Amino acid sequence: MTQGIPGIHHATAIASDPQRNLDFYADVLGLRLVKRTVNFDDPGTYHFYFGDGLGHPGTILTFFPWPNARQGQRGTGQAVTTSFSVPAGSLGWWRDRLRAREVPFETPLSRFEEEALVFYDPDGLQFELVAHSGADDQYLWREGPIPAEHALRGFYGVALALEGYERTAALLTETMGFRLLVESGNRYRFQADAGVPGSILDVLCVPVGQRGRVAAGTVHHVAWRTPNDTAQRAWRERFAGLGLNVTPVLDRKYFQSIYFREPGGVLFEIATDTPGFTLDESPDELGSVLRLPSWLEPRRAEIAQALPKLHLPG
Repeated sequence: MTQGIPGIHHATAIASDPQRNLDFYADVLGLRLVKRTVNFDDPGTYHFYFGDGLGHPGTILTFFPWPNARQGQRGTGQAVTTSFSVPAGSLGWWRDRLRAREVPFETPLSRFEEEALVFYDPDGLQFELVAHSGADDQYLWREGPIPAEHALRGFYGVALALEGYERTAALLTETMGFRLLVESGNRYRFQADAGVPGSILDVLCVPVGQRGRVAAGTVHHVAWRTPNDTAQRAWRERFAGLGLNVTPVLDRKYFQSIYFREPGGVLFEIATDTPGFTLDESPDELGSVLRLPSWLEPRRAEIAQALPKLHLPG
């Protein structure tokens, strides 16, 4: 296989209160709710997909919001920070917005010649806004509540916290097509194929760090892009050939998925770009009603009755 991973497809995290989660991402951050469905493996729980206007790969942040979920713990074996791209010069505007909405944030920092603003969602999930000249207007939702000159432009990247470094680095560079860009202290920055959102991956080597616990306020998994089913099957064969315990292909309706744990313990997914979120809704209708896969449709009334009621964004 000659073509590497282009970048992030989506990241999935755990939340507690569904309404609070919806309000934060749709209102405070100005992302579009592009799909409202359920966790296919636990259909008593919502699965929210937020993204740009169409939910392009590289913009999609998804949540399993389990009411009253216990608090998780960031630590090794996890993706500990998810970063969004914003235009250069936007961090002051975002700092004022976060302060006005009483969102916890930290003093902006400079890293690898870029400015970043760290903040936390209502469950304590850690994010960064990275201001840079490469923020791409193609991944801007112009009809959203955030002024276009400051709105999010999809993912910048993710940071993994790992006890070690070498085996994960070898998988990234020798198999998945990443290249090492720069390092500073215990932070190693890799990049997938340039030109797409979410192509940055930072590895933090934390040999004495506390092990992470996945629950509310933590990332469940990071999904990487592949264009189609054929490429995905080739990836599966390659990962299996390395001795990784990779799943069969699973039908997620809007994409196909395989899962495995990289050597440091982070759950990775390889998800297809197709068919996408307009499979069962027009662009204008995205996120407006509860969508279920065909195998759950016979249980629609039961599932809908069990799910918490929501007030959708206008």
